[in-house]
Amino acid sequence: MANNHDEDTEWNDILRAKGIIPQKEAQITEADIIDMIDEAILKRDAKNYDEKTVDELDELLDEGNEEEERMLMEYRAQRLNAIKQELSEDKFGEIQHIYKTDFVREVSDASKDVWVVVYLYKEYIPVCKLMGAHLATVALRNKSTKFVKIIGDQCIPNYPDRNLPTLLIYGNGDMKTQLVGAAQLGGMNMKPEDIEAYLRRVGAIKLPESRTNKESEPVKKSIRSSAVAALSDDDEYDSEDY
Repeated sequence: MANNHDEDTEWNDILRAKGIIPQKEAQITEADIIDMIDEAILKRDAKNYDEKTVDELDELLDEGNEEEERMLMEYRAQRLNAIKQELSEDKFGEIQHIYKTDFVREVSDASKDVWVVVYLYKEYIPVCKLMGAHLATVALRNKSTKFVKIIGDQCIPNYPDRNLPTLLIYGNGDMKTQLVGAAQLGGMNMKPEDIEAYLRRVGAIKLPESRTNKESEPVKKSIRSSAVAALSDDDEYDSEDY
């Protein structure tokens, strides 16, 4: 009877040791595959691919071996997708002037899809001029959030000038919070970064994908109750007007 060279027998071991029959091919186990994957991940992480730009990944592609090239291509595709996502969300970038008749369409309805920041102001008030200029900068930096402005008492009848500037923050089709006055942002000393920090805290703006690894801030509780408390009894207004 013919001898099966693939069998694990003592006789076959002797024949393999003497080179009479070929060595048996090593079997790759599931544990071996897991170890290889772990090793590849460690090599990938050691290269800090996550922190590299698309151009830097392109440079590495010219230098890497076949396995490294495959991983680099995956990371390059992920980075390009992240950039495309950011660009697809960059719909705005400036403060749009609206009137009360536009409010439902431009704010309430629009906020079902994106965050909307409503700026109530009067041009002659110095702190309004300052906030308006800073909001233009913030809007340009955060193009996925919609910024609109409207004269205070045109939006809310009899709204007192002493409460200006006011920010109304809308999301999911409803007003989430409001900021009455500029004292919390530093008054006449406020900077665009102060407004950005506040809007991040309430969730109205987010950091782009390219900046999330460098900066983040915790989300704080809504200031709606404290903002409303700042209004005197004479300053009450009908929330249905906006």
